[in-house]
Amino acid sequence: MLTGNKGEWSEIYVLLRLLSTGKLFPGDADLKPISDVFYPILNVIRQEGDTQYTYKIKEGEGVSIEYDTEQLLFALDKEKIPISQEEFEENADLLLAKIKANDKSSFSCPDTEAFMQRIKCMTIRANSTKKSDIDISVHDRRTGLQPVLGFSIKSQLGSPATLLNASKSTNFQYKLVGNLTEEEITEINEIPGRSKVKDRLEAIQEKGVKIEFSKILKNTFKNNLTLIDSLLPNILSEIMLDFYSKSQNKTMADLLAAINKRNPLAFDNSQRHNFYDYKIKKFLTDTALGMTPAKVWNGEYAATGGYLIVKENGDIICYHIYDKNKFEDYLLANTILETPSTSRHDFGKIYEVEGELFFNLNLQVRFMK
Repeated sequence: MLTGNKGEWSEIYVLLRLLSTGKLFPGDADLKPISDVFYPILNVIRQEGDTQYTYKIKEGEGVSIEYDTEQLLFALDKEKIPISQEEFEENADLLLAKIKANDKSSFSCPDTEAFMQRIKCMTIRANSTKKSDIDISVHDRRTGLQPVLGFSIKSQLGSPATLLNASKSTNFQYKLVGNLTEEEITEINEIPGRSKVKDRLEAIQEKGVKIEFSKILKNTFKNNLTLIDSLLPNILSEIMLDFYSKSQNKTMADLLAAINKRNPLAFDNSQRHNFYDYKIKKFLTDTALGMTPAKVWNGEYAATGGYLIVKENGDIICYHIYDKNKFEDYLLANTILETPSTSRHDFGKIYEVEGELFFNLNLQVRFMK
């Protein structure tokens, strides 16, 4: 019996729902569908092991399933199984109700699993080596092209998804400029509580010590950010200082508004260029579509289509990278910074290197819902 969490079952839900509607609906920054605009779906492609399954939507005829299996001593095998879109709709509704009603971390859906076997869908996650969660062939009315696009799926039916995962690779190092005694360092490092990082930073500043960005500790992440924009490490370091201070700014939009107001990098704003907005939106987009802290980023998008968002009511909203502005606006309006585990990721304490004092802060970006 197959088991999965809400996010994993949401991927199957997306497959069933899209095949029932045959349409991708784009959304705005507030997760609302844009009226009278949609992308017609031609095929949905799913890879399981050595077999590629192509679900072809033919209006009025239902969904035919073609699959090619390449094995030693066997010829290419193709089979078509027509299934009505109404059946996909019924099973999508059943799965949605099951996901919403379940409060377990992992659960099974026997009825859905039976239908999955009929449509040759044997696993919840199609292929763990692929960056995209689902591949869709759409008809682009503007260009007349029919590209196959890889989409990443984010579901609001379960816990909020992470955009940038915390790790030791996402530690930013700050130099402490000023004098602290050993007793003061020990006292600050032993400040407890859920807000201990913010409380420790406040205590450092109350001692008259300045906190200055030094570097990103891992070169891979530093170089990835520099590839996106040479000043991105400095901008993110200022945003993180704001987040970990007592400012109460938590959303990326609020943090961006604050740094625009302070202008710590002293950009020339005489002509009202949106320096910080442009660079942070680029960071969010590249992170959403493939950039990770611990792997060398070459600028190539892994999810070539964009994002599919499963809303709490089951609606699926598409953010297409062809509509770059809407995708960027969505990411900015729906992300927050979070404080991860200090012990696991090794940050939040004063430490000494060659006679100088430093303090690490860690970057983690999560979706609000």
